[in-house]
Amino acid sequence: MNTTTKFVVGMAAAAAAGAIIGMLFAPEKGKDLQKKLANGTKDWLSELGSLIDMGKDAVAKAKSKSESTAEEIGAQLKEMSKN
Repeated sequence: MNTTTKFVVGMAAAAAAGAIIGMLFAPEKGKDLQKKLANGTKDWLSELGSLIDMGKDAVAKAKSKSESTAEEIGAQLKEMSKN
């Protein structure tokens, strides 16, 4: 995992932990709290899935860019070695 991915995952986990702690300290009935936690968890997992997809897209773009850059550099080196 690169630094950006670690940061995004850390932020998502911190947000989820904060939301859960806030709900635990809220004065509500147990059933209501369980429903809120279940809904919050579903929302958080959905958001985490979206963040993971964004991370995968960013990695794919970076890989593509680095491959094309490597090809360009290789071509330039080949051309320079001819001279």
